[in-house]
Amino acid sequence: MSAMDDNHFMTSIAGRGLSRRRLLRMAGAATAAAASAPLLQACGFGGGEGLTGESEADNVTGAFDWKKHKGKTVRLLMNKHPYTDALKAHREEFEQKTGITLAIDEFPESNYFDKLTLELRSQQGNYDAFMLGAYMVWQYGPPGYLEDLQPWIDNSSATNAEYDPDDFFSPLITAGQWNFENGSPLGGNRQWMLPWGFETNTVCYRKDVFDKLGLRPAETFDELIDTAAAITKNASSKGFGDMYGIAVRGSKEWATIHPGFMTMYSRMGLKDFEVDGGKLMPAMNSPEAVDFTDKWAKMVRDSGPAGWTSYTWYQASADLGAGNAAMLFDADIAAYFQNEGTPAAGKLAWHPGPKGPGGALDTNMWIWSLGMNAASVNKEPTWWFLQWATSKEHLQYAATKQQHIDAVRKSVAGSAAYKDRLSAATDFVDTFQEVMPQTAIQFTPQTAFFDATTSWAAALQDIYNGASATSTLNQLASDLEGTVNS
Repeated sequence: MSAMDDNHFMTSIAGRGLSRRRLLRMAGAATAAAASAPLLQACGFGGGEGLTGESEADNVTGAFDWKKHKGKTVRLLMNKHPYTDALKAHREEFEQKTGITLAIDEFPESNYFDKLTLELRSQQGNYDAFMLGAYMVWQYGPPGYLEDLQPWIDNSSATNAEYDPDDFFSPLITAGQWNFENGSPLGGNRQWMLPWGFETNTVCYRKDVFDKLGLRPAETFDELIDTAAAITKNASSKGFGDMYGIAVRGSKEWATIHPGFMTMYSRMGLKDFEVDGGKLMPAMNSPEAVDFTDKWAKMVRDSGPAGWTSYTWYQASADLGAGNAAMLFDADIAAYFQNEGTPAAGKLAWHPGPKGPGGALDTNMWIWSLGMNAASVNKEPTWWFLQWATSKEHLQYAATKQQHIDAVRKSVAGSAAYKDRLSAATDFVDTFQEVMPQTAIQFTPQTAFFDATTSWAAALQDIYNGASATSTLNQLASDLEGTVNS
């Protein structure tokens, strides 16, 4: 495209309510479209209209109007969750503001993702928007199931002036960006989901137990192992009954790896995969990774719960609340919900957890986000909902009046009302602020994430049950090399 063509292109679309950033991005995309499209298709690049640089968002013109889609209905597929509860509690505000009706179908997490996967694969557009996590982008993005939200954000006719996408914590917004090439880092100019709520992974502990036993929160991994062992050995003699040292997840599923395990693994400077010659090479069998994994399994075997191999977040956090465990290394909000109405309520405190070499606090996170179904025929009103649900207005309400505990927006996290609400949770806010600068998705993006990470959890169980860490992780790495590069 010549300079003259560039000017004509920019002028021709300038009246469509698009921001300057969007105009420049479209100009660049148009220049490269012919050359890049075959390559993107060969890589399985999805996202529907986002592939060609076109979007239904580009058709939205005029001044932004919250009432533009009055009388429409937006259909939501949601996980049963406190974030969904907050939405339902505030839905009247949205419906009055927009005239749009929300139709919400909820499913428990045990079968929510099965329902969502079937819905997206059908490409029938029965639901317009849904909840998903960052790792799901790696599964749902390449087949084209997700709408690229960046054109909607960039169009001032489609997005109200107060939306302020720069107010999101940067790692959270980046977590929804990916080019669908295995091993490529997160980031880019396509936004496949918007952060709604998230969890950073830290240590929560019983203050009274630590005080009586003369303990302090561990600053290194070795200290964590020793502290857990000391509690398991001595808690009973101090009147705490049959209490064990540390609760972590252990079931044979991907979710066992991503909270405490991946957080400590990353802080030790370890990687799941390395990229070599365009291939993903498993790195969980490096000598350092083998040593770490062996220590983690031994820690849980010596100072964790009986029946650990069936433990999910629910069992681990419930043990903390019931007084069976003195520490939980998991999502900070999993512990937060145990600080009321349980035997441990009022006795809990938060700590960043052990640091790695050089004081590293690399922390993995889980993000509940909202996405738009690329098969929806109702995209404009759906975008009206998405921008409201992730707005400062709703998220401030959800964080201070409902249970959106880890705020995804900086303005909410920094507000006096938010800090005041969390002040009763000892050191919760201080811990959040300390780990947040190093909190991010610590996994290498790749489309076989769920299969690979579930296999990793199975290997961890085998090591816990007495198998050699070296041979088990070597076999895992050998198996995964084919899986993730197929």
